[in-house]
Amino acid sequence: MSTGDGRVRRAGEALVGRRARLRWVHLVLGGALLMPYYLLSLVGLGALNPDQGHLRQLLLQILALFTSLPMAAITALVPTVRGLAGAAARALCAVERPGELAAGPARSWAARRRTALWFVLHLSSGGVVAGMTLAGVPFALVLLLSFIGTEDLARLWTDRFPAWMPVGPVLGLALLLLIVGTNAGCGALLARWAPVLLGPTPEERLAAAERRATVLAQRNRLARELHDSVGHALSAVGIQASAAARVLHTDPDFAAEALRAIEETARGAVAELDTVLGLLREEHEEHEEREEREEREAHEAREGSGGRPAAGPTLAGLDDLLRQLARTGVTVHAELAPGLGALPAAVSREAYRIVQEGLTNVLRHAGPAPAGLRVGLAAGRLEIELTNPLGPVARPSRPGGGRGLHGIGERAAALRGGSAVGPSEDGTTWRLAVWLPVGAGQRGTG
Repeated sequence: MSTGDGRVRRAGEALVGRRARLRWVHLVLGGALLMPYYLLSLVGLGALNPDQGHLRQLLLQILALFTSLPMAAITALVPTVRGLAGAAARALCAVERPGELAAGPARSWAARRRTALWFVLHLSSGGVVAGMTLAGVPFALVLLLSFIGTEDLARLWTDRFPAWMPVGPVLGLALLLLIVGTNAGCGALLARWAPVLLGPTPEERLAAAERRATVLAQRNRLARELHDSVGHALSAVGIQASAAARVLHTDPDFAAEALRAIEETARGAVAELDTVLGLLREEHEEHEEREEREEREAHEAREGSGGRPAAGPTLAGLDDLLRQLARTGVTVHAELAPGLGALPAAVSREAYRIVQEGLTNVLRHAGPAPAGLRVGLAAGRLEIELTNPLGPVARPSRPGGGRGLHGIGERAAALRGGSAVGPSEDGTTWRLAVWLPVGAGQRGTG
């Protein structure tokens, strides 16, 4: 196909293709919606001017058209009009990005004003296209028919202008092209302005972005909870099961103790899993209520809380965690400062998860190696330091791993703290350091 043929085809599609036909229906519907307002204006203006000549009647009709549009704009301020107009535009206006159009009622005056402007644009352009279609198409057909000998029918329109008869077919074809072109132009205009006037306002876009940020923060928080709690439990269970299998026949007492530890660890993991799943169910059931709490949740997301903190163990449960690690062969030399029980609940929970993930990494990558843990309070902040020796050959990471350290950094950042991780300068020790602010009221010694 040549370039010229392609251009002709595209021009034909733009004028009479499926998209143009859909937009014509949309515009004619706009003209139909304009008629009640137009007739009401015409009756009102006619009552004010009962004695009218032909010229005054024409001027009255034009004036009625302009006075009908403000009435249409007022009715478009009703919130539900926005959703109806958006649905019609999505179905018939052939907008490039229909997903951006409104699907619900207007919730602000800015959205209502935009809807009113769209309504006026739709009805005015629809009135033009509908009027040209109803009056212009029959006239154009009569002019075209005069070319094939139906002069009697043509004279119904042209008896006062006999000079038009020789050029009637040309004028008829030109009139049809004008109607088709006007429809294409008005349809393209509406498609261009539909996302602007029926799309979300800047305030709505900002609110949607804040909702997405809040949901993402909540999902990340729940993912960290699952990773740190269940992941730690599964790592401990795997190592305990392996140890029990090795000494099952040579040391049945140790194997029985390992199996009891597996049972206890699994029971705790199931309890924590139920807690996290309960949060997911609650978030699903409270979707409607969360819509009403958008502003508060957005503020929490900006402050870094990521929503409500999940229930879970605190630093008060560190002794149980260390005993659990001891059953896997990991000896932890812990130095815990007094006063940890007085920490804010949110800080204590996050600190516990950080310690838990750090010890899990020791278990996964260093094996049953001794580790050092220091949890202290100094200068209004909680300091966590975890060290373990690096062996000559590091244990391979599991496929898909590597999220734990990233999660630790996220937890620290959410509480406006920080973290550092990596090998020591001599390359013999792996060190994880985290600091979390706890407020001026928390003082202690490290």
